[in-house]
Amino acid sequence: MAVVRDMETTGCGTALITPFRGDGPNCSIDDRALYALVNWQIDSGIDFLVACGSTGEAATLDEEEWLNAVQIVVDAAAGRVPVWAGCTHNSTRTLTKMAQKLARLRGLDAVLSANPYYNKPSQEGQYQHFMALAKTVDPLPVVLYNVPGRTAANLEPETVVRLAEDAANIAAVKEASGKLTQISALVHALPSSGPAGFKVFSGDDNLALAAIGIGAQGLISVASNEAPAELARMVRAALRNEWPRAREIERKYARLFEANFWESNPGPAKTILSMMGRCDAAVRLPLVKPDKALRQRLERLAGELGLLREAPLPEGDMRMF
Repeated sequence: MAVVRDMETTGCGTALITPFRGDGPNCSIDDRALYALVNWQIDSGIDFLVACGSTGEAATLDEEEWLNAVQIVVDAAAGRVPVWAGCTHNSTRTLTKMAQKLARLRGLDAVLSANPYYNKPSQEGQYQHFMALAKTVDPLPVVLYNVPGRTAANLEPETVVRLAEDAANIAAVKEASGKLTQISALVHALPSSGPAGFKVFSGDDNLALAAIGIGAQGLISVASNEAPAELARMVRAALRNEWPRAREIERKYARLFEANFWESNPGPAKTILSMMGRCDAAVRLPLVKPDKALRQRLERLAGELGLLREAPLPEGDMRMF
């Protein structure tokens, strides 16, 4: 794959859950449900897919499971939309070993990697960490993922600019700091057009329209797991400056954006998807399923939003699985 600093991907991407079977505390990945979920997402008009990110519980997957889940998503997508794969670790040495294996998968369009967690590295430490990843997977594009709420480390705009200038395959950033000023700084410092274009994506559903309004190119969404068609339409409307339509959709689904974090993500999203017949609600320890009271709240909300009218296709839409 050629260097894709002019990565054309924009719009709404789904940070996919990883479906598990309800077969005990060490629940196994439900390959068939994942394959069907990918098909439904694409049929619903989603623009791209992110496999095995934080919403995909990547931190609980062993290496074989992780690579298998990414491969399922790539195979199911079959080139219809771009597929990015999460690849994160707080040890740079381990990260590069993981990345070498990931880069061998055919059909993958980009690698998404979050800040090194727990270690709380300096900006220089994060710079060297991401540069090592970029060199390992080159020419595969790298998407930086700034999520200080999970990692305890913020990737400052100046460091993102430095990385973008020094590695041609660092192509985008998923910004989930919750700071619009930080998104604005990135948009102003890194032009998105032309062959050297750099993309900025919101990592927060509830800030997507604000981020696009100041120049971001899209959203990487949790809520699009449950409502892919609606979130894709919202983001497209915003990118086309059709703000009344975009705001109308946002107002309808704002409660869903919040509900997905009533408890640690992806527990609420998986619970709603299970009510929709898309997968089991199982999560892996240390996460646990929402309790009865929270399930009832989620069911009421899903019903009010019309999500429970969604039904999977016959036989779970396995197609070529």
